[in-house]
Amino acid sequence: MKTDLKIKNDVLQELAWQPNVDETQIGVVVENGVVMLTGVVDNYLVKVAAEKAAKRVKGVKAFAGDIHVKYGTNFQKTDIEIGKAIVKAFEWNTAVPEDKISIEVRDGWVTISGEVEWAYERDAAARVIESIKGVKWINNTITIISEKIKEDVTGKIAKAFKRSADIEADGITVEIINGLVKLRGIVHSISEKKAAEKAAYFSPGVDVIINELEVIDN
Repeated sequence: MKTDLKIKNDVLQELAWQPNVDETQIGVVVENGVVMLTGVVDNYLVKVAAEKAAKRVKGVKAFAGDIHVKYGTNFQKTDIEIGKAIVKAFEWNTAVPEDKISIEVRDGWVTISGEVEWAYERDAAARVIESIKGVKWINNTITIISEKIKEDVTGKIAKAFKRSADIEADGITVEIINGLVKLRGIVHSISEKKAAEKAAYFSPGVDVIINELEVIDN
């Protein structure tokens, strides 16, 4: 099992490996396998890249992000400019049902709400916003309206796990409890835990997932 110091060094190396991340701007704290990133960056995409990099490191059991985004004067945008840019980006992305999503921008903090039929539509909306200049934070409150979960959905999710190169399917069990999908078992990284959750979301009828997968570094 990795020590906290080893995990911290690996996270710092992973951050340094990212071409758009300046690791000197980011602080890394590790306690009992839980990683916290702190600091100030000048672009929301940098924040996202740093957080994803930390989650990929083997041995990380949980993650807490406290990176703030502060744009320079040349890249500052008004809330109206940010809102217009988001609307236009939604129109160009076929995965985003823009007519079903509401957008609110306050001091660069973006809240999106509404109801969509698929989890990937909700996730796509957030990913589109990540690249908009001026965005400091995204609060995704979009909910999913879908058909009742079919009995064979557990089998479909299990097959999706086996197709994925990022998931060790044998360590994961899938249960349907009161219309919710619960994932249990053992994985070996946060990225694997997230990959399992993402794969489950793409099954028909799934809108809420309780991810109880335990991250164990072997």
